[in-house]
Amino acid sequence: MKAIVYERTGDASVLRLVDRPVPEPGPGEVLVRVAVSGVNPTDWKSRRHGPLPDGWQTPGQDGAGVIEAVGEGVDRDLIGERVWLWEAAWQRPWGTAAEYTVVPVRQAVPLGDASFDLGACLGIPFLTAHRCLTAGEYTPDRLHAGALSDHTVLVQGGAGAVGNAAVQLARWADACVVATVSSAEKAQLAAAAGASFVINYREQDVVEEVRKIAPDGVHTIVEVSPARNAAVDVQLLRRGGAVCVYADDGGAEVTLPVRPLMAPNARWQFVLVYTEPKAAKAQAVVDVAAAASQGGIGVGEEAGLPLHHHPLSAAVAAHQAVENSVVGKVLLTAGGDG
Repeated sequence: MKAIVYERTGDASVLRLVDRPVPEPGPGEVLVRVAVSGVNPTDWKSRRHGPLPDGWQTPGQDGAGVIEAVGEGVDRDLIGERVWLWEAAWQRPWGTAAEYTVVPVRQAVPLGDASFDLGACLGIPFLTAHRCLTAGEYTPDRLHAGALSDHTVLVQGGAGAVGNAAVQLARWADACVVATVSSAEKAQLAAAAGASFVINYREQDVVEEVRKIAPDGVHTIVEVSPARNAAVDVQLLRRGGAVCVYADDGGAEVTLPVRPLMAPNARWQFVLVYTEPKAAKAQAVVDVAAAASQGGIGVGEEAGLPLHHHPLSAAVAAHQAVENSVVGKVLLTAGGDG
């Protein structure tokens, strides 16, 4: 089979397309013929910084394809099932940037009739967004239609992959969603994703505009740039509100005023999907799968998430696109149909 592999850390040039034997699924695992692999920022960050405990790595946490074989203890009726994958390469050498991969069976989720493109986009971005929308003290533990019907959610950076996922999931759960963006093009994407209100932070005062929509403040802020936005976020939380931070501004530090956050019993929650509580992640998988099966979330321009397809042989260009913050979702096409 063809697979993307790197054996040392570095820039995208360390990625190589190689021939490898098709892996055998171990106990509790399934072998998946990958149709589409999703590329996330953590893929290039891991490629640059490691570690490489097995001496090599096939990147790719997310993907979609068909179960081809099962290991010991796994129901053989799963063979032929269309599935989406999450965290395939977390602390394991077999990622999704290959024609085949192996994952624990719980990390292969039924996809039904949804497209492989959608399946390859669901993992890290949507699970991260789910955690951001459910980690507050006064937010529900699970999402479903109506779960956020009395909530106002502010998504800072509503045109990014996680921002798009947060907008879509929050709207599916019936929240009032406010998204901030930096351009008219991104405003169109955030609106397509389902944002009720879109604010261009380069041209408008975010605090003033959000206060018009939510005079008492917002319940949850999904935050992509905490160092830049901290002063704004502090002014916009309602009592018991939470700022859920999933990105780090390139290592910048955040300074917070104590008293303005004490009074409303505000929460700052830092989010890394790989290490979040297992029960919360398991619920996120269930909820995201439900949203996909119900048609509550989607991908493509019409869902505010442009797709950029690359063949497996162009993994270098795909990684560079994500590292350069291309707007939309980068996918590697390994084979099969969508």
